Amino acid sequence: MIKITDQIRLAEEELAFTFVRADGPGGQNVNKVATAAELRFDVGHSPSLPEPVRQRLLALAGHRVSTDGILVISARRFRHQNRNREDAQERLVELIRRAAQPPKTRHATKPTRSSRLRRLESKRRLSAIKANRRASLAE
Repeated sequence: MIKITDQIRLAEEELAFTFVRADGPGGQNVNKVATAAELRFDVGHSPSLPEPVRQRLLALAGHRVSTDGILVISARRFRHQNRNREDAQERLVELIRRAAQPPKTRHATKPTRSSRLRRLESKRRLSAIKANRRASLAE
């Protein structure tokens, strides 16, 4: 079990890893060994995620989620397969943690009287400057 938060835990069976050849550093070894990790996680059908977290995760992941609701995280930063696997898993955990935090509710506020007066005074000043320009162009 992978602990995300106190309430959310993922079973490792929900994660599917595939390994492909990676570009980047590694010399000729790059052409022989599949070190890049692709993690697939079915967000749409995961029993571990509460519905609000699922919705926020789908929104946060954006283009990384397929139309089937499968999140794909590609990790190819390191030369070792195990390190890329850990990196992909850490990125998934961090993404789910961000989705688990409910968004802050926005409270409507009104501008203060003094800020309204400052704004109107600023508009009057700019208007006077432009009026003076018009007067000098007419001459």
